[in-house]
Amino acid sequence: MSTDTSTIVLIGHGMVGQRFLEALAERGLTATHRVVVLCEEPRPAYDRVQLTSYFSGRTPEDLSMTDLAFIEEHGIELHVGDPAESVDREARTVTARSGLVVGYDVLVLATGSYPFVPPVPNKDAEGCFVYRTIEDLLAIEEYARKSTTGAVVGGGLLGLEAAGALKGLGLTSHIVEFAPRLMPVQVDEGGGAALLRTIEEMGLTVHTGVGTQEIVVGEDGAVTGMKLSDGSELSTDLVVFSAGVRPRDQLARDCGLTVGERGGIAVDEQCRTVADPHVFAIGECALAADGRVYGLVAPGYEQAETAAATIAADEASFTGADLSTKLKLLGVDVASFGDAHGTAEDCLDVVYSDSRSGLYKKLVIGRDGTLLGGILVGDAEAYGTLKAFTGSVPPVSPESLVLPAGAGAPVQLGPSALPDDAIICSCNNVRKGTIREAVTEHRCTTVPEVKKCTKAGTTCGSCVKVLGQLINAELEASGVEVDKGLCACFSQTREELYEIVLALRVTSFRDLLDRHGREAARGGDGCEVCKPTVGSIIASLAPTIGAGTHVLDGEQAALQDTNDHFLANLQKNGSYSVVPRIPGGEIAPEKLIVIGEIARDFGLYTKITGGQRIDMFGARVEQLPSIWARLVDAGFESGHAYGKSLRTVKSCVGQTWCRYGVQDSVRMAIDLELRYRGLRSPHKLKSAVSGCQRECAEAQSKDFGIIATASGWNLYVGGNGGATPRHADLLAQDLSDAELIRLIDRFLMFYIRTADRLERTSTWLERIPGGLDHVRDVVVHDSLGICDELEALMAAHVSHYRDEWAETINDPEKLARFVSFVNAPDTPDPMVAFVPERDQMKPDLPLLNIGLRPADDLLEGSATR
Repeated sequence: MSTDTSTIVLIGHGMVGQRFLEALAERGLTATHRVVVLCEEPRPAYDRVQLTSYFSGRTPEDLSMTDLAFIEEHGIELHVGDPAESVDREARTVTARSGLVVGYDVLVLATGSYPFVPPVPNKDAEGCFVYRTIEDLLAIEEYARKSTTGAVVGGGLLGLEAAGALKGLGLTSHIVEFAPRLMPVQVDEGGGAALLRTIEEMGLTVHTGVGTQEIVVGEDGAVTGMKLSDGSELSTDLVVFSAGVRPRDQLARDCGLTVGERGGIAVDEQCRTVADPHVFAIGECALAADGRVYGLVAPGYEQAETAAATIAADEASFTGADLSTKLKLLGVDVASFGDAHGTAEDCLDVVYSDSRSGLYKKLVIGRDGTLLGGILVGDAEAYGTLKAFTGSVPPVSPESLVLPAGAGAPVQLGPSALPDDAIICSCNNVRKGTIREAVTEHRCTTVPEVKKCTKAGTTCGSCVKVLGQLINAELEASGVEVDKGLCACFSQTREELYEIVLALRVTSFRDLLDRHGREAARGGDGCEVCKPTVGSIIASLAPTIGAGTHVLDGEQAALQDTNDHFLANLQKNGSYSVVPRIPGGEIAPEKLIVIGEIARDFGLYTKITGGQRIDMFGARVEQLPSIWARLVDAGFESGHAYGKSLRTVKSCVGQTWCRYGVQDSVRMAIDLELRYRGLRSPHKLKSAVSGCQRECAEAQSKDFGIIATASGWNLYVGGNGGATPRHADLLAQDLSDAELIRLIDRFLMFYIRTADRLERTSTWLERIPGGLDHVRDVVVHDSLGICDELEALMAAHVSHYRDEWAETINDPEKLARFVSFVNAPDTPDPMVAFVPERDQMKPDLPLLNIGLRPADDLLEGSATR
């Protein structure tokens, strides 16, 4: 076939279309054929999987998947914004909207899908949108500026992403789903319940089991609400339809190609259309030979590879695909794989559910022990490994695979346990054996090299962690020493560098690099990895080794990340947040008034956080010293929200006020927060103290949490309530005040001493050899004989603590850094602008994204009034 073909025409240039072009190039067909691409959208292929990341600051250019150098190198004729309007199969020509007529020998349809909009009255009214392209997002973003409430019709993958986007734009958000649960295709009733609880806790309102009957409009024709099938009405001024997609097959219908009863261009196993051997169809527009239309990118990639191979006269077929998915929706991990709903005969379910933490894990097991599939909500860390074991009998019991860390003794299955035919990257159909070959035969030694060699991990990225484990395991099995150094500048780990700094009293990054860095790095400036890491080590040991105790002293200032550099958190529009410490969440009325006055005078957005303090957002960098001068004068100090250090110690009201309280949790929380404030560590630290077993302060989700008992305090460690939730483990119980503080001192300093860079206590506790038992032996029983040293290090920190902001505002040299432009210190950043919302203000995100100067109706920064 390849000898006769002269022109290949591709209609559609999405992700699948781009993969098809790459497959043509890999087979040398772009060198022997003319390749013409007709693209409907005004921009070439971009990453539609990551579409919602646009609202997190990624630009359309960041989302692009098209390397124009690739297009030029392979002589591909790409026509952007010029869609195909008709196909003449008899003459073998395609006519584009511009009037361009292109003859073809092979035609490939990759027209994708279109959003399904329910046929309800006023569905096309002003304020109604779909969620499919970058242009859709731009339109939603613009309309949201004059809206307060948004509703999403559809609670599937894109629906949840759309709802999260609306919430991120500052709208009160609703989700309307006709099915009885969210994500009905991917998760079962239990998974849907866990997902629902978590999403509602984020402030979104969910309506399940109801449909949209009518879009209500006002006299001006714009949306004002929705009527639902249960008779209720919902007030909203923006509606996003995300109720599924349908194959875009109209072009095929118009030219007489066979389409399925429910849509989709019918193709055979080689992705040729059944009606015309000169025409192929791939991606979401194709009805595959197994009778299914695939809406995921991974099957589309397989179809693209199959079509390209067939055109090149190579043997290939597409007979079906893995529908496993792993996503992070609104910050919640959701994954399903294999026979997730347990449709196989005589299958059994192994389920772990914790509705309080939003965790749900279900494995579907065959009678012979074969892993058939599963659902993971809230914690999908094991997705890559479990998916790879699907279809085989895992080497451990199913029960051990669903238990979360800290709730028993879960088994950690390493890469060596996976069979070679296990699919590691389902997006690109890459098996473990292929990755091993990349290491052993193609001499790949890093994740980027293996990505380039195999395409594994280049699409959604969910397999990258397993990919790294496989590479290291294969290198070690081959006798190759795996470089576990911190970075290209240091061959030592963070733990080893800590010991060097402590033992040799190294107070300078330059000295450490020149004496202990890799040969090639000595005399250099270090890198973005080692500089903040070493800066943190020196800061945590400063009183003991005799270094400066302020992070902006001398050389230390140059080692800090952006946040530490200005002692404030950088926000998405270039402004900064101001977070004073409120120990234990307790605050006097006078101090509340001071915060209110400062927020009013500087025009700051205020919010009460989950950490029981008040954050103020929107400060310009040059305003920070003035704001903090007033806060310090009122008795506040830095809350260290910007640093890898202790953030907060939450508390309930304890026995002072609560009839269930058995200890004074507020006093203990204040004592702990004042003791450990400013303690620099590998990652942020959070804590909480609950006054009874009812656990209102959620202490078991913290790095170190304390729960009162009638006899004293129970100490829990290694908890995490973030993206990867983990229940803390009980380290010791019924402790006196002195015993509790002594054990926390030891625990924190042992963690700081042995943890990796940016490693939370939860991850550290699982990684460190011996786990909790080893930590207990060291911290409680002093098995290594270092507890006196650990206590001395903490005592030095406590005695030398100084508030960073109090010292900064009295130091002209430090104050000089607080400017937007060094060469124009009196000029504010013109891109920091705001718009009003709910009696406060928010960043002007459209301004930030499109790079325009502020208009007259914007609040140009937070000027003192």
